[in-house]
Amino acid sequence: TVSHPDRVLANQFAQPSWRIALWSVAYVTVLAVAVFGNLIVIWIILAHKRMRTVTNYFVLNLAFSDFSMAAFNTLINFIYAAHGDWYFGDVYCRFHNFFPVTAVFASIYSMAAIALDRYMAIIHPLKPRLSAKVTLGVIFCIWTLAVALAFPLCYFSTTRTLPGRTFCYVAWPRMVDDPFMYHIIVTVLVYMLPLAVMGITYTIIGVSLWGSEIPGDSSENYHAQLRAKRKVVKMMLIVVVTFALCWLPYHVYFIVTGLNKRLIKWKYIQQIYLSVLWLAMSSTMYNPIIYCCLNSRFRAGFKQVFRCCPFIRMSSYDELELQSTRLRPCHQSSMCTLSRVDTSILSKSKSICSRGNRSKANSEQNNKDS
Repeated sequence: TVSHPDRVLANQFAQPSWRIALWSVAYVTVLAVAVFGNLIVIWIILAHKRMRTVTNYFVLNLAFSDFSMAAFNTLINFIYAAHGDWYFGDVYCRFHNFFPVTAVFASIYSMAAIALDRYMAIIHPLKPRLSAKVTLGVIFCIWTLAVALAFPLCYFSTTRTLPGRTFCYVAWPRMVDDPFMYHIIVTVLVYMLPLAVMGITYTIIGVSLWGSEIPGDSSENYHAQLRAKRKVVKMMLIVVVTFALCWLPYHVYFIVTGLNKRLIKWKYIQQIYLSVLWLAMSSTMYNPIIYCCLNSRFRAGFKQVFRCCPFIRMSSYDELELQSTRLRPCHQSSMCTLSRVDTSILSKSKSICSRGNRSKANSEQNNKDS
């Protein structure tokens, strides 16, 4: 946004067309990967019963906020930053300033909710977990608080047309102090505080998972569960660290330029802004890639989507990954229990079950013969 539109009439940061073309490719790449990737994540969770867990509901909310940010703001941000002229009207100006803070708030507090859910599951496993209704209530509260925090941006946003240019900016009551103070509040509430909570939470979880393995416990079930918990925590840690690194330069940029306003007139400041903005917007596209690389169930879901590609192979293991794992009847009067510690044992269980049925039939036949 432009805080002082009266001061600039001509575009002092006009760029050559080749540079705009390069930036366009970079921003369109973020848009395409983020929108398509997060839509696939949403589909994987909603279309498969096995994926509808408390943690994945928060992952779903995270994917939705990232998708929304990419779809509604990434390209518009770039066009306005590159051209310095607002083409999209007063209503979208309000939405353009309001929604990014809302979406980022929803994203990072969804990550915090996942961290707290993992904490309860691992540190206090005997306490009751969140129900689906309570989880949806938490998600609703996250979005409500996000809207409340971002509402001043919507309320004070406006457009102003000057000779040859139109500006979209936030007309704060006190233009000297209010923008900087608001960004400090946003940095604390939408960056520092949730990251601190997640840092403490994952430290406690890490000590529990990596520092307290029971000596001499050779139970395969115990070790399999421990490995599964470690994988989930590693994946979410990478998600959080990626988010933190992507948004750190953005917050530093606004704090530094808020403290030293002369930097705004520096001839290279636009390129720096486009760089930090791209890095911040790119945070919306990394999570689907992380899920696909580090989680076998999400990877199986992505393979389902891209199975028409000649180089994507869908194995029987991948097909079983997203299936529900309830008891399946092997005989009219008995149930063959498919105890799932790892998906790979399903096929083995099926073969054991069928062999058991055959041996039972042979035994009955022998009794008849005798």
